[in-house]
Amino acid sequence: MLIGRIIKGIAGFYYVDIPEIGIYECRARGIFRKDGKKPLVGDLAGIEVTHEGDKEGNLIEIIPRKNELFRPAAANVDQALVLFALRSPDPNLMVLDRFLIAMQQQNVPAAICFNKTDLARDGEVEALARAYEKCGAKLFFISLENSEELASPDESTETKASPKEPEAGRRPGRTASTESDATNASEEETGNTCPSRKERVQGSSEDSTSCLRAADGLLALRGFLEGKTTLLAGPSGVGKSTLTNACQSGIRMETGEISRKLLRGKNTTRHAQLIPAGGGTYLMDTPGFTFLETRDLPKENLRFFYPEFTPYEGRCRFDGCTHIHEPDCRVREALAAGDISKTRYENYTHIYADLAEQEKHRY
Repeated sequence: MLIGRIIKGIAGFYYVDIPEIGIYECRARGIFRKDGKKPLVGDLAGIEVTHEGDKEGNLIEIIPRKNELFRPAAANVDQALVLFALRSPDPNLMVLDRFLIAMQQQNVPAAICFNKTDLARDGEVEALARAYEKCGAKLFFISLENSEELASPDESTETKASPKEPEAGRRPGRTASTESDATNASEEETGNTCPSRKERVQGSSEDSTSCLRAADGLLALRGFLEGKTTLLAGPSGVGKSTLTNACQSGIRMETGEISRKLLRGKNTTRHAQLIPAGGGTYLMDTPGFTFLETRDLPKENLRFFYPEFTPYEGRCRFDGCTHIHEPDCRVREALAAGDISKTRYENYTHIYADLAEQEKHRY
């Protein structure tokens, strides 16, 4: 028996990546239907080879899963990365917040990546960083015009950053971190870390944080993806294909084989697909954002999916405060003081209203 990972399933065929050997086209034995267990993309599976020359086989065993996602249907996902562009198309932050909620519901750590920093308006990168610095997800700002750095990074440059306030007048893609020295500890809590480099545009002789610079973002992103199975999501036109190609640059032969093997299902874009990127790294390409409707969540519990609200829980005048209309609400006081992002809070209120409307039609 050979052990590999299911990278795609379509029309009763499962394509299993066996390390150091290749991709096998397999059918699942009837035992799976009998037991009501459906193989999923991401599953570690045992196969028996039926035709070595054509690399065909039968799926005979599913190794116990460490997790299982229902939106999209997948297994053994380590983390998720949602990719947006800063321009062409503009980022939809409501969709972004729904994605973060969906991943929290399924206990999958998430990260946010904003591409096309070279097209950003003045102050736009810093504003987004401030809005999402407390959301509980890692943040990356990149320009995939420099995507070759993703495939062959200078590992020696990766060091922990020391947060620093942004300076006025910086150009997009060459900005400093928006976190102040006082929030250094919170960086560890949220995972918003990136390599530290000298800010050469200023001619500084001392290291300064350049978390939001495209080159540093690419280095940090590569480290985030390495050795993990990452769910990759995002709307069309944001650079998902470019990112995937950059990650695969060192394994052209393997990806060519995958393309040939998957030709049968080339028009079935509604299914998730796992793309090997070498070194135990996999990217899970997803069909779109149709799974991002926020459902099966009581509106009263929505507040627990906004980590920036956590410091104020239990401090409001009323127990179970929804932070919408109640008096003496500490979250709204923090909002007025600028300690909570206005964008994030407005998205919270819209999603809360959607959940309330769903409940009305449910009963």
